[in-house]
Amino acid sequence: MFENLQDKLDRAFKNIKGQGAITELNVASTIKEIRRALVDADVNYKIAKDFTNKVKEEALGQDVLTAVQPGQLMVKIVQDELTKLMGGEVTPMNLSGNPSIVLIAGLQGSGKTTFTAKLAKMLKDRQGLRPLLVAGDVYRPAAIEQLKILGEQIGVPVYSEAVSKDPVGIAQRGIDLAVLNKQNLVIVDTAGRLAVDERMMKEITAIRDAIIPSEILFVVDSMTGQDAVNTAKAFNEQLDFNGVVLTKLDGDTRGGAALSVKYTVDKPIKFISYGEKMDTIDAFYPDRMAQRILGMGDIVSFVERAQHQFDEKEAEKLQKKIVKNKFDFNDFLAQLAQIRKMGNIKDLVGMIPGMGKALKDVEIDESQFKRIEAMILSMTPHERANPDSIDATRKKRIAAGSGNSIQQVNNFIKQFYDMRKMLKTVTKMASAGRTFKGMPFGRR
Repeated sequence: MFENLQDKLDRAFKNIKGQGAITELNVASTIKEIRRALVDADVNYKIAKDFTNKVKEEALGQDVLTAVQPGQLMVKIVQDELTKLMGGEVTPMNLSGNPSIVLIAGLQGSGKTTFTAKLAKMLKDRQGLRPLLVAGDVYRPAAIEQLKILGEQIGVPVYSEAVSKDPVGIAQRGIDLAVLNKQNLVIVDTAGRLAVDERMMKEITAIRDAIIPSEILFVVDSMTGQDAVNTAKAFNEQLDFNGVVLTKLDGDTRGGAALSVKYTVDKPIKFISYGEKMDTIDAFYPDRMAQRILGMGDIVSFVERAQHQFDEKEAEKLQKKIVKNKFDFNDFLAQLAQIRKMGNIKDLVGMIPGMGKALKDVEIDESQFKRIEAMILSMTPHERANPDSIDATRKKRIAAGSGNSIQQVNNFIKQFYDMRKMLKTVTKMASAGRTFKGMPFGRR
């Protein structure tokens, strides 16, 4: 995510790093490179020009402290201005009303239906709400079925009508059902539509007027860059939505949508979505995104993702097993599944300060997880619970069963024992209060 933009901004800062002072000459050179980097990232030229003018004005108006190098100051100024450009601070949802009603809008293919389910799961798990999903896309043949499948995955009911082609009536009847069943959140998925399609735009306006949502979210495919921003502007003029959702941030995103949409429509980005799994959704924090764009990582989001995945009671049980040196392959498999739920591994590594740049050109092969899983699943229940029982004969059978060589099985088992030792040491430190509060094995 934003890898190319990050590289180009790094090159821009090289113009000023090592300089003894900020001058009009070295600032001008840096500003030109920053503007070029933003335009290459599919940011509108006017926005890029306004942004760099603010950076230039801020830089030339500052005296550099003796403890701060000009290059460091320029990075800080750009970080602050990027944060402002993307909205400044996190903007919460308006979940007033009983039930609260959320209307989802956007283009076809933007990821609306998947996001609808992700949002329901997040609000159910983190805020204890009781959601109902309403399948309001009556035009795409597979849309209703897709929402039903996702609803089943996350344990949330879906209201749909097989015959009706009236999305206004479907939305109203869905809300009536939610009131009857004492569900306090209704999320209405709608058909994808183009802003130039007058009939379809009138339809979604009619849905809005009929159900009076407390929140209207416009879903944008971030990979479409400036086109997405222009579409958001057209929809906002018609619909006056409350916030934007950026989807597909795990793809080849240049950054144009994230950097331009708040400036263009003056509506906050409220959520980001970055994968197909139902947990891959986060609130949008402009300051954290600015840090990530500048290659500084985002350790706060990393810890939050971990906390959402790791159950406190299970963590305590695990901690006791680790201290007693009873951590086994069943535990390892469970922890592996939790880590994979947190999202794309390279994306996670990029959240750790310094690691994103250090591993920029390193290919992280996620198929290794499948290789490890295959080895563990080729063990008997007794072997998984008793790692010490795995002798040469058993290793040979595990290798054959998982499609690996005996050497690969040996290497994995050695790494497992090394990790078990390390976990025991870390857990003892955690028990002594010498680790991060809130981390999986830390004090709560």
